[in-house]
Amino acid sequence: MDYPDPDAGYVDEDEEEIPMAERELAEDAEWKLIQKNTFTRWANEHLKPKNVTVDDLQFDLADGLRLIALVESLSGQQFKHVNRKPSFRTQKLENVTMVLRFLEENEGLRLVNIGNLFAIFSNIFLLVILILTGTC
Repeated sequence: MDYPDPDAGYVDEDEEEIPMAERELAEDAEWKLIQKNTFTRWANEHLKPKNVTVDDLQFDLADGLRLIALVESLSGQQFKHVNRKPSFRTQKLENVTMVLRFLEENEGLRLVNIGNLFAIFSNIFLLVILILTGTC
């Protein structure tokens, strides 16, 4: 004898939330990818005169070299004492620190609670905001 399923028609709220959360994450990921691609194209356009390109923002700006080239291109000023072959974390930090100091002193940006480690640990979107608000 077949008995009616007592759970028929019952929908667990948690089960509905999971697909919604996954959809939101997917939409967020798509937006981030669009933003990343847009900034990569924008950066490469400004880096053309220096014969430098950015392929992967997450890694290419972390040593400070392409970041310095981008800010130099946007500002028209040259950085001195750049670590051209940074292999150690401290050398990368020095390069990024130069950019942060330049943005504060020459572009009038007030950087609060922002250290140079953010570039090393690839917080690219914060870098993008700094560059766009500081030198454009």
